[in-house]
Amino acid sequence: MPAIGDTAVEMLQWVFPEHAGAPGQIHGGRMMQWITQAGTMAAARVARGNVVLGAMDDIDFLHPVRVGEIAILRAQVEYVGTSSLEVGVRVWAENVMTGRREVTLNSHLVFVSVGDDARPRAVRDVIHPRGPEEAALVEAARERRKHRLVRFAHKARIHAAAPEPDADVRWRFESVRSALPEDALFGHMMFPGKMLMDVDEAGGILSMRYCRGLVMTASLDAMDFYSPIFTHEVVNFRAGLHHVGTSSLEVGVHVIAEQPRTGETRHACTAYLTFVHLGGDLRPRPAPAFTPQTPGEQRRWEAALLRRERRLERVKRLKSAISNERG
Repeated sequence: MPAIGDTAVEMLQWVFPEHAGAPGQIHGGRMMQWITQAGTMAAARVARGNVVLGAMDDIDFLHPVRVGEIAILRAQVEYVGTSSLEVGVRVWAENVMTGRREVTLNSHLVFVSVGDDARPRAVRDVIHPRGPEEAALVEAARERRKHRLVRFAHKARIHAAAPEPDADVRWRFESVRSALPEDALFGHMMFPGKMLMDVDEAGGILSMRYCRGLVMTASLDAMDFYSPIFTHEVVNFRAGLHHVGTSSLEVGVHVIAEQPRTGETRHACTAYLTFVHLGGDLRPRPAPAFTPQTPGEQRRWEAALLRRERRLERVKRLKSAISNERG
């Protein structure tokens, strides 16, 4: 039976200009795609078969990886349920000239082991923590799982049908693409990493239009998948502005899958992303003020404030943990 350290997968990516979002630094959606790839490899090895992404508990960017640096992604399975696997991913940026490494990102993902029929399949192996540090990771994963089950039940009631964007929300953006065979990792299901890049792009475009300037992805809050997206379906990304702080913005993105032959639509997932407005020096600068005026804007603003409070506390704990690791 493996310990957490035995499940670790390390993936290295040199950041080229083609990977950049804001000048000189990686596109947040590209990093989300890489995180999903690393997490999928770690989970699939333990599951000994195919896995699909079921949820993301968090993605927190402490600072970007810059063009010319090496992104080091380390994924490890931290808990195994009946058919689910909890995976933690940490990313370092390495300066190739100095060799200096710095933690840039932390994320937790949940995968489901599936058979050839794409239905959940039991995982035979379980995790046996080696030492107190791994035991703490297992306990943290169990705690996240409790909160996730409550969150998922609540969201399932709210999003039983594909939600339409509020007509009285003034700042919106919508993009559409088709899911192609090249987007599938196996079978006919779209690889979530490809979708996450589009989610980040939709949120980023809306944020840039609002700020009339560059933005950088800062975080992605808890996201649950309600339905897979299949190749040859149409994917709609509907972004709406939820909250504006001093230099940050929260954008919600509804992902709607459409079967073009029947016109049937279904809600695939909803993502809440935070972006930071950047100046010409790529440092945070104030975002234009925003006051919610309509019922739809006020409802989203209040929900965003609660997520912001939890997000700030989560990042605070992460920075403290990293500081303790350094000694």
